[in-house]
Amino acid sequence: MDPLKSIATVSASGMRAQGERLKVVSENVANANSLGSSPGAEPYRRKTISFEEAVDRESGVSRVEVSDIGRDMSEFELTYDPSHPAADENGYVKISNVNTVLEMANMREAARTYEANMNMFEAGRRMRSQILDLLE
Repeated sequence: MDPLKSIATVSASGMRAQGERLKVVSENVANANSLGSSPGAEPYRRKTISFEEAVDRESGVSRVEVSDIGRDMSEFELTYDPSHPAADENGYVKISNVNTVLEMANMREAARTYEANMNMFEAGRRMRSQILDLLE
């Protein structure tokens, strides 16, 4: 396989994976304050994303893919608010297990990784263009 095409394949798979990661992070941040609507109901549960290596059969190039979008099964914290519709019989409401500081760190890491893959894609494109210039 053309090495420059391999660069494009690998970097494009990285950009797709990080794009999915950004979607998960943005959903978590958007729902960080979502609470249940009935007594004892669970609030929004944080989503997680996992990646895996996949080998492109056609080219033999390793790339990254999303292997799973799951749920963070950690415990919910409780806050005392007896007037809330989701309060249990003791007046406690379960709050989401989304940590916005962690999500912002994940967002920054995903954006940086996306940017690194984009730079690699652009470098491959420039190399291809330079080869074509040399052949003219």
